[in-house]
Amino acid sequence: MKRTYTASLLIHPEELDRQWIDRCVTLGIPTLALHPVGGWRSPFTMAAMLDALETPGYRALIDEAIDRGLTVEYEMHAARFFLPKSMFETHPTWFRMNEQGERTPDMNCCATNAEALDYIATRAAEAARRLYRSSHRYFFWMDDAHDAFCHCEKCSKYSSSDQQMIIMNRILTELKKHDPDARLAYLAYYGTLTPPSRVMPDEGIFLEYAPIDRDHHAALSDETSEKNVSQNRHLPALLDFFGKEDAKVLDYWLDNSLFSDWKKPPKPFTPDTAVIGMDFEYYSNLGFRDLSTFACYLGEDYIALHGEPNIAPFADAYHQLKRTEE
Repeated sequence: MKRTYTASLLIHPEELDRQWIDRCVTLGIPTLALHPVGGWRSPFTMAAMLDALETPGYRALIDEAIDRGLTVEYEMHAARFFLPKSMFETHPTWFRMNEQGERTPDMNCCATNAEALDYIATRAAEAARRLYRSSHRYFFWMDDAHDAFCHCEKCSKYSSSDQQMIIMNRILTELKKHDPDARLAYLAYYGTLTPPSRVMPDEGIFLEYAPIDRDHHAALSDETSEKNVSQNRHLPALLDFFGKEDAKVLDYWLDNSLFSDWKKPPKPFTPDTAVIGMDFEYYSNLGFRDLSTFACYLGEDYIALHGEPNIAPFADAYHQLKRTEE
């Protein structure tokens, strides 16, 4: 069966409101995903989102979105939430070793410590059960950093990508105990853009490609852009390794948090319509059928300052691809 095109927008949980639901429904964008703020704040913002999902008012918004035909998903940097710093005093070997040979609770974990992996997987399954009316796709990313993986003797034989794969495989095994249809994203981002070389993905792991270091104002296919040539050099190998069937793009076309340097108040934002159109064609030609973008910092505070955000170019590019299926 031929895989059809789909698309999604990622917004911060605190930005979810009926206006966002209306936009997605009106523009025919099928999925709205909630993405807690990353960086050093990620364990706190993830906890805040999970708490919000327990409240009647927030659940009513999720219900409305789904009742109006949208799929709701959740995508987050989760490693430090699953293995909090508070565990370091009693279980230092659960945490990564840095390049100086010191155990540190700053990021991620020791990928070859079985007890750490069991603890993380259990926490992931608990979090998954709190993701109100989620799809069966889960997005529990590693920490938001260029290279924060383990350099201990056992882990040093594995690349950053292999270490992420070890962790994702273990999490997926636990998720499937509670949700047999669970699938889990491998995030190709920063230091994990190179495919794993020693660890294969378990069934249910799929590729999510997030080229944050690209030139956001040049087409990804632009061979005159050194950034984009560099960002893309591993993409064919990633698709060969993971397969194209469930591969997902997570780009930054509408990410006003990035374009505002992750600082409030949000800056005025104008989407680069030409780049969006060329990128959609490029990704489609590679075999991607699932296209998504961050769309953060376009909530109520943005509207109060700058008016209604223009997300139509993303929807137009998506529907242009949909028309090619007809």
